[in-house]
Amino acid sequence: IEVLVPDINLSASEFTALRGAGRAGRGSIPFGMSAIRNVGEGLVERIVGERDAGGPFSDIYQFCARVDPVVLNKRTVDSLIKAGAFDCLGHPRQGLCLVIDQIIDRTLARRREADQGVMSLFGDLGGDGSVFDDSRVPVPDQEFDKTARLAFEKEMLGLYLSDHPLKGVEVALSRHTDTTIGELRANAAREAEGGEERPAGGGRTRDGSDLRCVGGVITALVRKYTKRGDLMATFLLEDLDSAIEVWVFPRTMAEVGYLLAEDAVVCVKGRLDLRDEQPKFICMELKRPDLNPSGAEPLHLWLALHLLSDDRVDSLKRVLGSHPGDSPVFLHVGEKCIRLTSAFAVDSSRGLLAELRELLGPDCINGPRTA
Repeated sequence: IEVLVPDINLSASEFTALRGAGRAGRGSIPFGMSAIRNVGEGLVERIVGERDAGGPFSDIYQFCARVDPVVLNKRTVDSLIKAGAFDCLGHPRQGLCLVIDQIIDRTLARRREADQGVMSLFGDLGGDGSVFDDSRVPVPDQEFDKTARLAFEKEMLGLYLSDHPLKGVEVALSRHTDTTIGELRANAAREAEGGEERPAGGGRTRDGSDLRCVGGVITALVRKYTKRGDLMATFLLEDLDSAIEVWVFPRTMAEVGYLLAEDAVVCVKGRLDLRDEQPKFICMELKRPDLNPSGAEPLHLWLALHLLSDDRVDSLKRVLGSHPGDSPVFLHVGEKCIRLTSAFAVDSSRGLLAELRELLGPDCINGPRTA
């Protein structure tokens, strides 16, 4: 069952399953709004009550106009925005954050004026009519970049839901590592059961041998001091499939501490420690890999349609795969241009072009010659 970001038109106070609303009709669970940071259960009950009485909200302006003024606490609404609760209305999160204070102020002023209008039925309150600017504050078409959007989302929800910091860069990250967190944990489980160790997971670890390098995103970062007053840190290193606790002792902390930050994507070189019930990874080195290097020029290949036999395509995959790098590959076939997935990104500096010309012909790099 898929867990969705909070939805102002679907979420209840608690987590509630919806039938047939997830991928492939398997159902989904919108995140419960009372679990959002700075959003209390009482406020959620007022939101849901108005939604049940008047139907779904169509935009942020209608939401502010309909809900109880108590709900229009700026801190609460800001948290709902950053959690993604208003995504269903089509407003970008950053755009809403930039103008929500103005929207709330104008809405409350409009309501106060309306209340005075009702009171004027019982006595003239004076004035020449409305003194309130009734125009809507436009929501800028601006969105947070992925890093900021996910950082806010995790701050409000405690986890990533709409996306993950590693999605889209997992292949590039893997080029900086020699194993995965899942492989490390699998190796730890085999050793704990007395099974045979395998190099892919890290070899012997109780005595500190066999360093391994894994990549992921830092979460649950805690800095603390030893009894001697030296600074150290612990954090969870997460990838798309698994997580492991990492310890950074004072000597290493002095060298890499400045690189530690919540939600940072890092590569950690170290060793497994299996002395406790739960394995942990002892950090010896840490770096932030360059996952979007400048100067990685794309490689364009021109192929004649009659050359696209199964054997030649398999050979092309093999050649590209033997030169992993950061340059994206584009295939020009007839009038079509196809960008290959990041799994086929290449390093064209080490003999790749010669291999491609031998396989596909002399014109495959610069395009066919024209008369």
